[in-house]
Amino acid sequence: MQHKELLFGVSAGIAAYKSAELVSKCVQAGANVSVILTWAARRFIGATTFEALTGRPVYSDMFSPREHYRGEHIGLAQRADLVCIAPATADVLAKLAHGLADDLLSTTVLATTAPILLAPAMNCEMWSKPAVQRNVAQLRQDGFEIIEPDEGWLSCGQIGAGRMAAPERILKAIQMRLGQ
Repeated sequence: MQHKELLFGVSAGIAAYKSAELVSKCVQAGANVSVILTWAARRFIGATTFEALTGRPVYSDMFSPREHYRGEHIGLAQRADLVCIAPATADVLAKLAHGLADDLLSTTVLATTAPILLAPAMNCEMWSKPAVQRNVAQLRQDGFEIIEPDEGWLSCGQIGAGRMAAPERILKAIQMRLGQ
């Protein structure tokens, strides 16, 4: 992953804490990492955590560019060698499956030509819903790679499928996608 440009999207979910570990592992492997936090994700984990881990600004706002004055979504999309969204909530999966572009993360994904990995994380009842599974099927058909969620204890107190994959498993998928 040496010198590769990785773009991480972090959406709202308790699994966001695992994203910090994943970003740290990628930086330690030599990748240049930028992070987009959805506004709701900021309720679970702070930008300061990712700025400290990456040495780069964290992006959230489409209309207040920090670096790319022609549009953050264009600048970030063009420099990415790979995009990984972890956790990818039901909301993000639905937006991407239907081509919605109403925040920085969704507009950046639509603007990139880089491969995209999604690591879903949500309550097991949500994960099993036909609408969510239709969205996942559509995303696969559209060329997104889905890293299946794990089964186990969920923060809601239930046991089932929906836990975000372990950071090591996501890291392995990133390395494979980058041919490393």
